[in-house]
Amino acid sequence: MPVRPLPLFLVLGLLALASLVVAVASGSVSIPLGAVLPALQGDGPALQVNIVQQLRLPRALAAFAAGGLLALSGTLLQVLLRNPLADPYILGVSGGAAVGALGTMLVGLAGLFLPVGAFAGALLSTLVVFGLAHGSGRWTPTRLLLTGVVVAAAWGAVINLLLAVAPDRDLRGMVFWLMGDLSHARHVGAALAVLALGLLACLPAARSLNLLARGELVAGSLGVSAPPLRLFVYFMASLMTAVAVTLGGSIGFVGLVAPHILRLAGAGDHRLLLPAAVLFGGTLLVLADTLARTVVAPQQLPVGVLTALIGAPLFLYLLQRGYRT
Repeated sequence: MPVRPLPLFLVLGLLALASLVVAVASGSVSIPLGAVLPALQGDGPALQVNIVQQLRLPRALAAFAAGGLLALSGTLLQVLLRNPLADPYILGVSGGAAVGALGTMLVGLAGLFLPVGAFAGALLSTLVVFGLAHGSGRWTPTRLLLTGVVVAAAWGAVINLLLAVAPDRDLRGMVFWLMGDLSHARHVGAALAVLALGLLACLPAARSLNLLARGELVAGSLGVSAPPLRLFVYFMASLMTAVAVTLGGSIGFVGLVAPHILRLAGAGDHRLLLPAAVLFGGTLLVLADTLARTVVAPQQLPVGVLTALIGAPLFLYLLQRGYRT
């Protein structure tokens, strides 16, 4: 049953806002909920103001940006493959981004070179996957998915090789980053801008994505040119995955679970699904990162490990529930 837009976005907006407030208030130093807003405005004890403005708020916004980017990228790839099990990690896009980012770390480059390397790796992975899947004939979603799994495994081997030759002083940080780490997220404002611009760029194509999800023949018969739309989806998915990987490393299941839950809730129309996935994916990762910071505080868990531990059984449950209905 289709969901109505106003209640959907009202609920998702409130959940997103609540998750950010909880993230800012929670940690090894607890801050009362009533003190969050004054601290954001620069009022109250200096310790609380510094913790909120310099540590927790940037990290919460980074988690929201990364979650929204992964969810939006996963939604696009699921349309492209006509398969709800597709996401940037299964297709090897995030593996290519991780290799590009680790390569820049290994040669001593940082700053702006890190996102450039991640985007180059993601785009290269996308081109390799779709080039190999196409071969000498037309690709099918099944062939594309299998090719993506193989390329993802190959990127995993390259990542292990890079870790094997990495200096010992850098190894722990690289491994922790690969498992998902938002504690050193940088350029959060730029990531939020990419998320907003990416969503604005995708929304005009929402109707075409609805038709493409039914198959290329159906889309073509209704006036949608599939090849340019596919190229657009390739580019946007690669860009958003690269930015997400640059922010927080390899964080799985957000791009897989968030669109699937929304579809089960009735948000199948991409005019609703795209912005809803951004809000819901961002909320999920903010909550997961808050748990990662607090469950064994003052130690921190890799957020990617936590999303996998929570996301895998949740997705299996939702998958079984979906099949029954």
